[in-house]
Amino acid sequence: MLRTFSLSMLALAALTLASCASPPGAGPAGSAGPMGEHMHGGMMKGRMAVASLTPTQGNNVRGLVMFHEMDGHLMAHARISGLKPDSEHGFHVHEVGSCASPDGTSAGGHFNPDGKPHGPQNAAHHVGDLPALKADAKGEVDQKFMLTGPTLAAGPVSLVGRSVIVHAQPDDYTTQPTGNSGGRIGCGVIAAH
Repeated sequence: MLRTFSLSMLALAALTLASCASPPGAGPAGSAGPMGEHMHGGMMKGRMAVASLTPTQGNNVRGLVMFHEMDGHLMAHARISGLKPDSEHGFHVHEVGSCASPDGTSAGGHFNPDGKPHGPQNAAHHVGDLPALKADAKGEVDQKFMLTGPTLAAGPVSLVGRSVIVHAQPDDYTTQPTGNSGGRIGCGVIAAH
């Protein structure tokens, strides 16, 4: 119970801090710019959700994945550690909001309510197909990206209550239905905030 409360508080603090940061060229909070119209008093408007990543058995992956709706798109910010230095990893939303199994298989398959093929963001793809994670020389990721299709609002393409998975290998974006990304090395359940 205490661990769950601590993780929730950590996630809420991270979301608050992340929402107060202005992207390059945005100017001070509340000003016009790429995100200025969505800022008021330093806080972003719109739905938000977060997943706290924990490692699957035998792995060291930890981090936060934060989601924020903006202008009909979903912004995502992944801050992850415990990866191999200078590595690339498949990254997906899976259909079940569970990380209970030691190998992450309790999260089910890729989230694909529309029945589309697996692929990159610029082609037909699962709602749960996310851009690849690219770790730096310290095995860390601090990556932001925009998604089209998924939402945080209740409905068939909502990511809330699903799991986000970091895979051991890069995604080839062609092998169906998984992208040949290897084992699941990190898992987190996406919760609305």
